[in-house]
Amino acid sequence: MSEPSREARADALLGTVHDDSRRLKVFLGAAPGVGKTYAMLSAARELKRQGVDVVIGLVETHGRAETEALLEGLEVLPRRKVDYRGREFTEFDLDAALERHPAVLLVDELAHGNLPGGRHERRWQDIAELLDAGIEVYTALNVQHLESLGDQVRRITGVNVRERVPDAFLDRARDIVLVDLPPRELITRLKQGKVYVPEAAAAALDAFFSPTNLAALRELAVDTIAGHVDSDLRERVLARGGAMPVRRRVMAAIDGHAQSEYLVRVARRIAERRGAPWSAAFVDTGSRLDPARREQLDSAMRLTRRLGGEAIILRGHAIADELLAHADREGVGQIILGRTRERLVARVLGRSLTQLLLRRGAHMELTIIATPVERAKARRRLRLPRERGSRGEYLYATLATLVAFGLAFVADRYLSVANLSLIFLTAVLVVAVRTRMAVAVYTAVLCFVGYNFFFAPPRYTLAIANVDDVLAVVLFLVAALVCSRLATRLASQVESLRSAHVQARMRLTLGQQLSASTDAGGIRDAGSRALAQALRCDAAILARDAEQVLRVVASVPPGRALSTQDLAAADWSDRHGEQAGRYTDTLNGAPCWVLPLGSDSRPLGAVALCFDPALGEPDPDQRSLALAMIQDIGQALERARLSDELEGARVQGETERLRNALLSSVSHDLRSPLASMIGAAGTLVSYEDKLPPGERRELLEAILGEGQRLDRYIQNLLDMTRLGHGTLKLNRDWTDSAEIVAAAVARLRKLFPDLRVEVLTPDDPVLLYVHPALIEQALFNILENAARFSPPGEAVRVTVRSIDDRLQIDVGDRGPGIPENERSRVFDMFYSVSRGDRAPQGTGPGTGLGLAICRGMIGAHGGSVEALPGDGIGTTIRISLPLPAPPDANP
Repeated sequence: MSEPSREARADALLGTVHDDSRRLKVFLGAAPGVGKTYAMLSAARELKRQGVDVVIGLVETHGRAETEALLEGLEVLPRRKVDYRGREFTEFDLDAALERHPAVLLVDELAHGNLPGGRHERRWQDIAELLDAGIEVYTALNVQHLESLGDQVRRITGVNVRERVPDAFLDRARDIVLVDLPPRELITRLKQGKVYVPEAAAAALDAFFSPTNLAALRELAVDTIAGHVDSDLRERVLARGGAMPVRRRVMAAIDGHAQSEYLVRVARRIAERRGAPWSAAFVDTGSRLDPARREQLDSAMRLTRRLGGEAIILRGHAIADELLAHADREGVGQIILGRTRERLVARVLGRSLTQLLLRRGAHMELTIIATPVERAKARRRLRLPRERGSRGEYLYATLATLVAFGLAFVADRYLSVANLSLIFLTAVLVVAVRTRMAVAVYTAVLCFVGYNFFFAPPRYTLAIANVDDVLAVVLFLVAALVCSRLATRLASQVESLRSAHVQARMRLTLGQQLSASTDAGGIRDAGSRALAQALRCDAAILARDAEQVLRVVASVPPGRALSTQDLAAADWSDRHGEQAGRYTDTLNGAPCWVLPLGSDSRPLGAVALCFDPALGEPDPDQRSLALAMIQDIGQALERARLSDELEGARVQGETERLRNALLSSVSHDLRSPLASMIGAAGTLVSYEDKLPPGERRELLEAILGEGQRLDRYIQNLLDMTRLGHGTLKLNRDWTDSAEIVAAAVARLRKLFPDLRVEVLTPDDPVLLYVHPALIEQALFNILENAARFSPPGEAVRVTVRSIDDRLQIDVGDRGPGIPENERSRVFDMFYSVSRGDRAPQGTGPGTGLGLAICRGMIGAHGGSVEALPGDGIGTTIRISLPLPAPPDANP
């Protein structure tokens, strides 16, 4: 397919933006892994419960079990097989979806590019055809794939996203749902392998998934949602006949240079926020454009059409007149332009494009955008050379003196000789403010000699005719030197304050980034970025691996490799705690300036700073800033290490406590039934023939009962071990809640045959999608706990009811109850309520594992368990489980 035909097809699809009823719902997220697909499937299941015909066209679960579970019960269209470069792939089958024609179709990953052989190049074009066919579509999109945000995403992440969706297509969305997740939780999910496989996750953490990047992308996502909310609000107000301000068009004035595409994207974003139509205009003055500029212009015009704007070519000799005339005809209220390439003479005479538009376009808003290229040039111009002995400074002083002489020769006709000294004094002050004291003294001497030679009588000699002129010339020299000294000192103080402010701001930013980092890797990433930004250089942080080899663990730009000399300097710096490499006396052949990280007693690696060779050696302010920032990074790494050690000590202490509790449980709770069984078995062996049949049966029943008790203890320990290591697998199935309750009550009656159990269940079946055996075991543990503490003759009540989308199972007893301050602790391992003399006789000691296991089993199903006060007396344990859509919800 040729490029023009592909572009024409895209324009044809985008041309229908405002003609169809909006049937598109987009789940928008800041980054992969925030839960867009999960939210989309959950919404689809809710529609299924309501009887809507929902079909899955294509959903990418990426192996996530919780997402795959939501696919059950939903119809999934088969994928189309595609052979590409000798391999077989599967793609979304557009024709099958059109033939099935459901009410709602789910198509994931809106920005995905289709493999060759399909009807469209991009998936958003497939969805546009589905919308035109009257099918409502649910889809998911990451904010970095929006066309108008390409430049911002590249500046934030350093990644050029190639798969993009035109913003005009997003305008077709009826609803845009923001699916959000805090950066820390998203990074945790990434480390747990819930977003990518471990190898890809490690690379993503080093590049895209940094806290700073994620926070900036979240802000872009929120801004996008806010813009669409404002647009929808305007449409609703207008539909109801409400009064809205007249919407004025937004126009970007482009010139075909590199900044043109940037201006187009800015115009699109401004127009989106205002809900106004927009365009990009170029004025053709008849001059011939070089091929590079013509290509830039054509690219900007294509981008304008893709983003939903109008591309306009104006013709005329006066650019400002043509722009203003077009703006008046079309109702343009805002003109956006970049910093134009203005000639000095035009700017002095007030004839530059910006000045003309400001003067003649007073009735409209003029926005001048500083493009990234222009901002970089301005920053370079601000970095003036200030090295001592610089020839540029003395040349500047000489030129200033010559200008002063020229003005003095002109003013000599109108002013007295004494007043001419003020011109030279002004020149000295100008030089003193812009340079240093030595240059200002040089200027003062030049002006003194010139003033004496050319203007003080007798002229053209260094002699002075009278005493008054001697005093005037000497006072002029003194005043010039004093003023130059004061001006230089003031300029130096201002420069020092500016430098101190910059250092304080950089260190404050670094401190905020370091405090937001949760581990050593995040601290090194934040530190390398802050160093590179503050010092305007490449930065790399090195640390030793398990084999004690110093390697680069964080760098800006990412993946920057160091030379062998740099690595040797870093190793020496880390071992000796001193600077090495460039600008030092140790291994100064290395291209990078290497500084130690950490202290002499605890080295933490090294930092390599690579400056541009053309900039020369860093000044003292840069050196002090680098040392201070590296010290802050080292302290943050030390805090992280201490935090890890404290956490390890806490975990070790908790493990020791659990081990002691387990040993205590084994020594008491397991030894008691074993002792009873051994005693009963020994009695049977010794006196089997002498015991009557009734006593022998009692002994056998005692052995059986104590064996069952021992079995329950061991099963509890095994269940808790599996829960703690995350190896408990959930084999879910659809089960009636009444059957689970009945099975648990039947097991309880075998253990407590004299116990009364009252069960209240709903008349209609309530289906659960759970692991039946685990839920039954959890309920049995709660029932057994209630039975042990129920007084004789009192009943244990079980109440089952459904409230909204949750199922509640309440187990109440009439026992002594649980104190309010201990209700949350009864679910901790090896914890038992101290009931004193209120405990029923014969209940025996417990391991304290039953309710802890119950909480783990219920929590694995997304439920919760809590202890509540009973009805008057006793305790109520409440189990709450989610109620998913039943499998037969589709009529």
